[in-house]
Amino acid sequence: MLTNDTFLKACNREPAAHTPIWIMRQAGRYLPEYRKIRAKVDFLTLCKTPELAAEVTLQPVDILGVDAAILFSDILIPVEAMGVGLEFHEEKGPVLANPVRDMESAERLRVINPAEDVPFVLETIKILRRHLKVPLIGFAGAPFTVATYIIEGGSSKNFLNTKRMMYRHPDVFKKLMDRITATTTAYLKAQIEAGAQAVQLFDSWAGVLSPSDYVKYALPHVKKIFRRIKPLGAPTIYFVNNCAGILARAKRAGADVVGVDWRLDMNKAAKTVGKSFAIQGNLDPCVLFSTPGHIRDSAIDIVKKAEAAGGHIFNLGHGILPETPVDNVRALVDAVHEIKIG
Repeated sequence: MLTNDTFLKACNREPAAHTPIWIMRQAGRYLPEYRKIRAKVDFLTLCKTPELAAEVTLQPVDILGVDAAILFSDILIPVEAMGVGLEFHEEKGPVLANPVRDMESAERLRVINPAEDVPFVLETIKILRRHLKVPLIGFAGAPFTVATYIIEGGSSKNFLNTKRMMYRHPDVFKKLMDRITATTTAYLKAQIEAGAQAVQLFDSWAGVLSPSDYVKYALPHVKKIFRRIKPLGAPTIYFVNNCAGILARAKRAGADVVGVDWRLDMNKAAKTVGKSFAIQGNLDPCVLFSTPGHIRDSAIDIVKKAEAAGGHIFNLGHGILPETPVDNVRALVDAVHEIKIG
């Protein structure tokens, strides 16, 4: 049973007792408690073991007092079931076998059945709902972002293979995006039906696109996902990293909440989003390496500027860094909760 619904109220643009805060990658390596568990299992095993995934999801809620939990998983978890080999390396990050770069490879990809293909994700959600007193956020990677990993075979600096496919083989790119979009839709629906009370779509790499390319190649697929899951009633969040050039377009995706990174002043971002949407963000993760006083001043600045939007969920502008001092994260959470709003 929820005892703190401030996050859901902010998503729905309703008055809340305080500005809610959660932190992207809040269950992670900056927490000693997480590192203790992670020392015993590899990352993929941790994601696929419901009891452990639930335990690390709960850690920041108990330790920091954040207003929402986010499912511990990874945006690439569904690609294995689609037929793409997946490994995680400490230094390289994700490595995907047999990158998709032609129509034959794109057509081989499966649209997943979440109950059969990723049951561990749904079981983790069910465990969490039995324990959490704050809302649970499910999530997935947005189609363009997931496509870049499948095409490039991992992370990339210039996304050459992705953009070359977009421009020279648009039929192959569309086939790939359609398969990812169908998988992502089914995946998010299953998470909501299992008990996730809100969902976030991460478009970590959409910011590498020009505004016109974003509208042509990425946005339609995001719109389709939000349109199809909207009847389920869970609030939706769309986070676009490096969004300054495309924010006015990204807000048309159909999400209830628009997440923004730190490269855009919150005042401008909130005015762009407007009163019809809530906004999420947008502290630079490196501010958490400063002093408690500076952290508090930065939080006050963001909260006040965010009043131009319809609601505000405080967050970092990207994931928390592994070296971040835990005491400074606590200082941020406390500061946000103490700021008077309205």
